[in-house]
Amino acid sequence: MIRDALLLGLGYNATLVTIGAALLGMAAGVGGTFLFLRKRALVSDAISHATLPGVALAFMVMVMLGGDGRNLIGLLAGAAITAGTGLLIVTWLSTRTRLAEDAAIGAVLSVFFGFGIVLLTVIQTMSAGRQAGLEGFLLGSTAGMLRSDALVIAVSAALTLALVMLLRRPLTLASFDPEYATSLGQNVTRTDLAMMGLVLAVTVVGLKIVGLILIVALLIIPPVTARFWTERTDHVVLIAGLVGGVSAYVGAAISAAVPNMPTGPIIVLVSFALFAVSLLLSPRRGVVSALLRHRAYQRRVHLRQGLLALAQGQPIYERLTLRLLRRRGWALPDGVPTPEGQGRATRALRDEVRWQLVRRDPAYEVAAARYDGLTPIESVLTPDQIEDIDSRIGAGA
Repeated sequence: MIRDALLLGLGYNATLVTIGAALLGMAAGVGGTFLFLRKRALVSDAISHATLPGVALAFMVMVMLGGDGRNLIGLLAGAAITAGTGLLIVTWLSTRTRLAEDAAIGAVLSVFFGFGIVLLTVIQTMSAGRQAGLEGFLLGSTAGMLRSDALVIAVSAALTLALVMLLRRPLTLASFDPEYATSLGQNVTRTDLAMMGLVLAVTVVGLKIVGLILIVALLIIPPVTARFWTERTDHVVLIAGLVGGVSAYVGAAISAAVPNMPTGPIIVLVSFALFAVSLLLSPRRGVVSALLRHRAYQRRVHLRQGLLALAQGQPIYERLTLRLLRRRGWALPDGVPTPEGQGRATRALRDEVRWQLVRRDPAYEVAAARYDGLTPIESVLTPDQIEDIDSRIGAGA
């Protein structure tokens, strides 16, 4: 069943939802990258929670007007209005008062979400409220979604992704170096507003699929995951879009295949799985690579100390040091150096003496700062400088 869902074999509606979720995930990953780079990740949390009263109010208004309160376009429009209002309040509080942005976000998030919960409680007392199904906007739910709803989400997600890609260059510049962007004549304030608008669009479109509580995860986890794999901003944007798209695609497919499974949590769990893999296995920043580098560094230290001990005729008590020296063919089991080991030990001791002189001489202050006991002196000093050091050592300096 899950295999059929992943291969888009569960029917037209499920296919639309899965493709729409993938497009939404790509837009969320790319848009969330700019939030991540601008260190404004919590803003997305305020926007998402501010959508709840809009959904509830839109439902109530549509029912009062005699319409279908579950019309998705109307609900998303209401969500957009209150989310935009919440964003404006956060901006006003953080720029016109002494409140820090995180305090403003906390205030808006809690007040709007609390107001939304109250409205949902009121809706449950209405005659049409018991069949409202608005709880699906909390955690996301694609079960029983109409074809028109799925089409609205797919088209909206595609348009949002197109807008994100269209504005990615000014957003990247403003996120990475706002001062430089200002010097080029770019209005960074407007760029920030555009970024917030895109985040708002992603949040509103993703309400039905991911849910307002978890949409922030789809905005933040993909760029954080991408950051493990690259140092370049443009590559972070591309990888974040890919991670977001794959997470949403797989999560929506699993949710469509498994009965009564909320879509949002599955998408977030898939996204977290990709994050965990990146955390562990990425070549530069991963935990495994860091452990391997640390282990290699420890071995280099043991070898260096072992060679210095051999050069000075000192016994080697550390088993790991002796084992490493034996494995390289530089020492015998009893700790006596081999001819090759003796040569390397002599060179290691000579380099150590060179470094000691370099570290005492103010003329070599820059080179001395690179001393770590392991860096070859030939990679720091020129041949002429090394010849000067050797001549001073020979003269007893």
